[in-house]
Amino acid sequence: MHDAPRHLPDPHDPRLTRPVEGRDQTGALQTIRVVEERPLTIYLNAQEIVTAMTIGDYPDYLALGFLRNQGMLRADDTVTAVEYDEDLEVVVVRTTRQTSYEEKVKKKTRTSGCAVGTVFGDMMEGLEGLTLPPAEIRTSWLYALAKEINTLPSLYLEAGAIHGTVLCQRDQVLCYMEDVGRHNAVDKISGYMFRHGVAGADKILYTTGRLTSEMVIKTAQMGIPVLASRSGFTAWGVEIARQVGLTLIGRMRGQRFICLSGEERLIRDADLRAVPDEDRKHRRKGAGA
Repeated sequence: MHDAPRHLPDPHDPRLTRPVEGRDQTGALQTIRVVEERPLTIYLNAQEIVTAMTIGDYPDYLALGFLRNQGMLRADDTVTAVEYDEDLEVVVVRTTRQTSYEEKVKKKTRTSGCAVGTVFGDMMEGLEGLTLPPAEIRTSWLYALAKEINTLPSLYLEAGAIHGTVLCQRDQVLCYMEDVGRHNAVDKISGYMFRHGVAGADKILYTTGRLTSEMVIKTAQMGIPVLASRSGFTAWGVEIARQVGLTLIGRMRGQRFICLSGEERLIRDADLRAVPDEDRKHRRKGAGA
């Protein structure tokens, strides 16, 4: 873990947005930055697995994390290379183990949410017998993280139309990834963890998106026992969180939040009188995002 670099968004990376002209409600000419969206085709050895729409940063983390979260890349696999060709918009992950997932790739399931994601039909199989470690979560950590994450420079604050996912330890931000789909952002976190050998047992995952079944499944498969969000829940997401022992906290705005799973692991140590209401200019999407 000590060798893992700390990653934060770079909202001024010229590859991630472009200027577009338009006219506002008064007819005045305006130029704004809009988020790029480009295809990335992921290969595992010689097999094409999926094409994802992404902003284009960290293709290596996205490929590794996607394959890891789909069960196609095992924890003990040796990755010999991750090759990215920007012109062809292709990333190839190579392993010493020979792989073939033809039948699995046929069983694709579309996911809910923005920038429609793709998972595979047997994804739930990875949860059989899985129970997450009973890690405690302090409200003081949650409030400190929410304040920092909502004010860090990001593509969301620069251009909008994007989701963020943040890997945290106690009240510290370790890795903050953004993408047009929340599933891509969490896959980048998974790839970061895989590449740098970061364990999930003492981590918190924070997302700006909804707490859906897909988000809960991926968080559980990454071994992270706490998932928090500014947004709301789906019933299946809550059901799966309770099944695997995931602490699930949503609708975090200002002093407010609600915990729908893992309440027994929540330690309310923060003085609410010292927690300010959220500054309007830093408000992100609400529960319906």
